[in-house]
Amino acid sequence: MAPERNTGAGAEAELPEYAGHYRLESCLGSGGMGVVHLARSTSGMKLAVKVVHADFAKDPEFRGRFRQEVAAARRVSGAFTAPVVDADPEAERPWMATQFIPGPTLSEEVKRNGPMPPAQLRRLMAGLAEALRDIHRVGVVHRDLKPSNVLLAEDGPKVIDFGISRPKDSELRTETGKLIGTPPFMAPEQFRRPREVGPAADIFALGSVMVHAATGRGPFDSDSPYIVAYQVVHDEPDLTDVPENLAPLVLRCLAKEPEDRPTPDELMRELRAVAASYDTQAFIPAQRAIDEARPGPQAERKPEPGSRRGRKALLGAVALLLVAGGALASLPLLGKGSEKAPGAEPTSTAARFGEWAAKPVVADGGMPDCVFGAGKLICGQTGVVFALAASDGALLWRHSVAATPRSGPPALSGGLVQPLTDDTGRLEALDPTTGKARWQRNMTANNGLQLADGVLLLTGSDGTVTAVDSASGTTKWRHRVPGQGTPYFASFAGDRLAYATITSGAGPETRVTALDPATGDVRWNALLKGTLKPVGSSGGPVYFLVVDNATGATKALVRYDPESKSVRRMPLPVPRFGARASVHGNVVYLLGSGGSLEAVDMAARKRLWHLETSVSRGSVPAVDARHVYVTAADGRLLAVDARNGELLGQTRARLGKNSDQVMAALPTPVLAHNHVYATAPDGTVFAVDARDPSGW
Repeated sequence: MAPERNTGAGAEAELPEYAGHYRLESCLGSGGMGVVHLARSTSGMKLAVKVVHADFAKDPEFRGRFRQEVAAARRVSGAFTAPVVDADPEAERPWMATQFIPGPTLSEEVKRNGPMPPAQLRRLMAGLAEALRDIHRVGVVHRDLKPSNVLLAEDGPKVIDFGISRPKDSELRTETGKLIGTPPFMAPEQFRRPREVGPAADIFALGSVMVHAATGRGPFDSDSPYIVAYQVVHDEPDLTDVPENLAPLVLRCLAKEPEDRPTPDELMRELRAVAASYDTQAFIPAQRAIDEARPGPQAERKPEPGSRRGRKALLGAVALLLVAGGALASLPLLGKGSEKAPGAEPTSTAARFGEWAAKPVVADGGMPDCVFGAGKLICGQTGVVFALAASDGALLWRHSVAATPRSGPPALSGGLVQPLTDDTGRLEALDPTTGKARWQRNMTANNGLQLADGVLLLTGSDGTVTAVDSASGTTKWRHRVPGQGTPYFASFAGDRLAYATITSGAGPETRVTALDPATGDVRWNALLKGTLKPVGSSGGPVYFLVVDNATGATKALVRYDPESKSVRRMPLPVPRFGARASVHGNVVYLLGSGGSLEAVDMAARKRLWHLETSVSRGSVPAVDARHVYVTAADGRLLAVDARNGELLGQTRARLGKNSDQVMAALPTPVLAHNHVYATAPDGTVFAVDARDPSGW
């Protein structure tokens, strides 16, 4: 949650020492509805905790609104907001705790350093468009987007403060006496028909925020909120000093009628037409030196966007952008217009050779998770495992399972399909040709299940590991793993070992144990600094993420060579939250929850490239010698050049009707025979040509 640094009502004399289990350490700021504190959890993690003012806590109607704020904040928690950690709207003093994200608000940044330069403005607009896309996708309208509600974190802007208007923000009230927003950043419909406000009002606010970021003022300025309200409804916005390449987009955002404003997706598409790629520099602007040189007068002054002449130029530019947007929209989309409704008998549609899209096997079953093997695609979905023909997506067989598949696809091992469900007391293996069960086995309940080199490793609650041969279902060995307590294993394609880790100590330190799955013998042990998570191996060396215990962010990468016992540690320039990574050769490809994709050469100890994508949440990257592929939460598949980080192509979004539900992990794209196979939230499984991402 953003530190509310506006100095409204002062902190109350009776400030509590705790909110729930969180100790309140200092006041970050006070707003009209509550005080925001810097707090710490029992484990030491920093949090921002909003505690409602005592007077409002006595108001039943306000408590209901606060419950709505908590619910809205939980629904939109993600890469572009401050994730909710805990809340208690029913406490004597209602409170909500979110992750503490250091960084100034946009209001503070502009006040301190003046208008942003064009490159940072483009990235700010892209980040806010992505944020509104995710917010609107779960059915939430912010209604109060303004500079003080935009937090400039290192990995991009965060939109904060959902659901509560502050009395000191505005003197304008609805007929019920409740506040409706902040006049300079409100849309015309918020004044004319406040009960009919929709997502387009947030787009209008985005336009106003961008003018503030570019100029230090709003598009409608007056000391009186009533005059501002009149200007918003009736007058043209003043876009003087807004960069010419952004002014047309800002003007469209500030359209008087909601239907004339772009959607977040349209904004992102048109921003790509304005600039070839998003900026990749650190988001928080550097402090400007006092004696910083200012640009001198230009030889020929171009028409100002806010002038009559400038407005004509802007309208022409908008027309050009609309043409560019139309050209983008007219590109052929895979299967568009020919797919049956979700829940219909699985069918596939072909585009170019080998490209197809198959509709869900199970309606509302979530995103299928697939693996390639035995010449076909084997997928798991809620309640079913099924096989599709790799050539055209035709359904070959389906097998019902009573339990939910574990995170990750079914496994192909020992010549059989291993469903790997959450039914901890039952194992089975299927014939990949027919889907019929080849063997079944009842097991005592286990806490962990991992496949490694043809062996299923099951960890019991007492720490005992049972190894089951995947081809026959027979037990190969059963014993404890020294030094690992209750081990949870990781394994990687092409590596015959399984890796267990356990972290301890105040340091902390992580003990890594490499196990031979066939025999249960320990091949090597290593004690490495930090909290480590294994993410890949490359024929010897093993690669790890180094996770910060307080924030959960990945702050460094580690390469450990067991033969030489050498450790190479590479700090990341910016910590990455929700990081997912894969390894190809000596290069680690890392995707953060905010969409930052980067390639780090651990042998050379340098970052090769960094790309800001439009992916708020993404899968573990799939990598080959040419490309990096990522599945986005909206069902898009992105392809990036593995050499230089250039975005080469992406498929269209495929959102299902349960788009407000967030999966714990997104399926990783599957690479096989010059094709990429991916899945989407609407249940679609599709294939595209890996050789030509630009044609997607």
